[in-house]
Amino acid sequence: MKGKSFLVLGATVALAVGIMSCGGGSQTAETPAAPAAGAPTGGGMPVEVATAGSISGMVMLDGPAPRMRPINMAAEPSCARVHTTPAMTEDVLVGSGGALQNVVVYLKGDFSKYSFPASPAPIELDQKGCQYTPHVLAVRVGAPLNVVNSDQTTHNIHPVPVNNREWNQSQPPGAAPLNETFAREEIAIPVKCNVHPWMKSYVAVVGNPYFQVTGTDGSFSLKNVPPGTYTLVAWHESFGPMEQSVTIGASEAKGDIHVTFKPQGAGAD
Repeated sequence: MKGKSFLVLGATVALAVGIMSCGGGSQTAETPAAPAAGAPTGGGMPVEVATAGSISGMVMLDGPAPRMRPINMAAEPSCARVHTTPAMTEDVLVGSGGALQNVVVYLKGDFSKYSFPASPAPIELDQKGCQYTPHVLAVRVGAPLNVVNSDQTTHNIHPVPVNNREWNQSQPPGAAPLNETFAREEIAIPVKCNVHPWMKSYVAVVGNPYFQVTGTDGSFSLKNVPPGTYTLVAWHESFGPMEQSVTIGASEAKGDIHVTFKPQGAGAD
């Protein structure tokens, strides 16, 4: 294992109010430890497990986090009743020791000579208590996304992409899941609800299987990575992206990579 790598970005914490979409939580990795069953994607060779490595580390917030604000759901009593405590905004969620949640960590690089197994199961975006769950999720290009409605009210799911097809679909209570895919990489697509303007979510569409959305502990682990030099990107909705170069050798486990966002100035209260 090599020594720690550090990357620090000065950023102004500003709670986004321009795009009102729908909220939620975190997502586990979609980076299999070894090729799994399923139809492969791409036209190349499988990653050689014997020489593949891994990249892991933590995403942290160095400084005060903005206070999350309660959401007024008086206009939708059926959703307000779902919450035993007031629902809160989820723009910046910080755990113990400054661990930063809902950060999309992924690799950029040339993976054209490899083929990858298909995503094993659809990723689910739920609407529960008039919030999107998870708040940030990531899917592979072309992988299925299932949108479900667990509420007793109608929602209107409206992704607003730049590089993909925009769609806008109502979903009443008890309706079948909406099945959608995204054809091009885009990090990240805002998702809003035209019925409930406080709802927001983000869908990151990645062109390879090397990505993860951080959970409450801020950690990430990208496995089965072929040897090479890549760009490690960490994207957060309030702080934007930051990048660093990462070189991984054959069978190398590169750990303790620290990605640190540092809020500055107005908005860090």
